[in-house]
Amino acid sequence: MLLKQLREEVLEANLELVRRGLVLYTFGNASGVDREQGLVVIKPSGVDYDVLKPEHMVVTDLHGKIVEGTLRPSSDLDTHTLLYREFEQIGAVVHTHSEFATSFAQAGLPVPAFGTTHADYFYGPVPVTAPLSDAAIGGRYVHETGLAIVARFRGLDGSSPVDHLAVPACLVAGHAPFVWGKTAHDAAHNAVVLEAVARMAYRTIGLKANAEEVSQALLDRHYFRKHGKDATYGQGNPS
Repeated sequence: MLLKQLREEVLEANLELVRRGLVLYTFGNASGVDREQGLVVIKPSGVDYDVLKPEHMVVTDLHGKIVEGTLRPSSDLDTHTLLYREFEQIGAVVHTHSEFATSFAQAGLPVPAFGTTHADYFYGPVPVTAPLSDAAIGGRYVHETGLAIVARFRGLDGSSPVDHLAVPACLVAGHAPFVWGKTAHDAAHNAVVLEAVARMAYRTIGLKANAEEVSQALLDRHYFRKHGKDATYGQGNPS
C-alpha cells in the first residue's frame, strides 16, 4: 500500500473534521501531498466517515490521475491538486461546509480580523473569491474553483494580493471554505480555528454592525509571536 503514513494522517484529519462538528454526513474532505513522490492522498467520494480506513484513501498524481485505490476520489480533487501545484509550500488541504465560515462565503464577505484569536492564525481578513462566471460553473467547475482561489491570493481578480502562507484559508463565494497547512493535522486545525473566528466575527457584527478590525499593531503582535522568526509562543525546541 502506497504512502501508508500519509494515508493515516489524511484519515485522521478527515475524522477530526467530524469530531469538531465541521461536516455533516459525507460532506467535506481532507487531502495531503507527498512532495518527493508528487503524489496526493485524498478521501474517497461519498463514503461514510464511520467506515473510513487508511486503505480507502485514494492516491493520485498532482494532476488527479489515480495511482492507487479502487474508490472514486473526492469530487473536489481538481481543486486540491490545483492548489498543490500553485502553492508549492503547502502540504495538505481541507474543505468543509462549516456553518459560520460558509455563511460568510454565501454572503460573499471576507471574515474580518476583529481580534487576537483571529490574529493568532490569520494575518488579516480571510478573503473571499470573486463569484464564478456562468461559463466557469458550466465548464470545469471544480478546477475553476481552484483558479478563483489562486486569483484571489495573487490579486489577479483586481483585488490586493494576499500571502497564502500567512492567511492559510479562502472562502469560495457562494460555496464554502478551503483551508491548508503544512500537514494534514495542521490544515484540519486551521479549519477548526477558521470556523471559531467566523462564529465570533458573526456575533461581533451582530453586536456592533460597524465594529472596527483589530489594529495593525495588535495584529502584528499576536501573529508574529506565533509565526515570526522570533516567535515566543509555546515551548519551542528546548536544549
